[in-house]
Amino acid sequence: MNFEQVRPEEIEKRSFAIIDAELKQAGITLDARNAPVIMRCIHASADPDYAKTLAFSEGAVDVMQDLIRKGADIVTDTNMALAGINRKRLAAFGGEVRCHMADADVAEKASERGLTRAAVSMEKAAARGGDIIFAVGNAPTALIALYEMMQKGLFVPAFVIGVPVGFVNVVQAKELFLHADVPFIINRGRKGGSSIAAAICNAVLYDM
Repeated sequence: MNFEQVRPEEIEKRSFAIIDAELKQAGITLDARNAPVIMRCIHASADPDYAKTLAFSEGAVDVMQDLIRKGADIVTDTNMALAGINRKRLAAFGGEVRCHMADADVAEKASERGLTRAAVSMEKAAARGGDIIFAVGNAPTALIALYEMMQKGLFVPAFVIGVPVGFVNVVQAKELFLHADVPFIINRGRKGGSSIAAAICNAVLYDM
């Protein structure tokens, strides 16, 4: 078995070159502004379908970068996504990555109200106010909670990254934001995950 000889510091660069070549071979041309996000999602998952399923609101990358420059926080629905986002780079612009899923008060309120911790964690983040970029990679109930707060006039997220993965209410929850008046990056269908949510955030951060 022959292995390609690649220096450790060149592995990511080589991976992106392979992705680019395979997309071109498949006849897929990416929008230049969205390409870094799509490429990093494919890199994180080894799944080229993201070139077809990722949906962006108009000017999404520019909007997200503008929010970051103004010090917006990123709130995730998993500690895995929290760990994967480059916090140091975000902090350079004055922002913080937060996740309330493990907070004791979130668990208590979720149990009392018969809700998921993901839904209650979104409510807790919203209660703090300010411009928040929500990066949801696991729980469709987090997206549903955000949408319901919007419908009630309680809170409007500054930006929504909606890439939960799974089978129950996942597709429907994503569809809510494809038609909402909020800037978004959404992955249509069942695919996604915390690593994809983190990859999107990092792609936008690294391109600044």
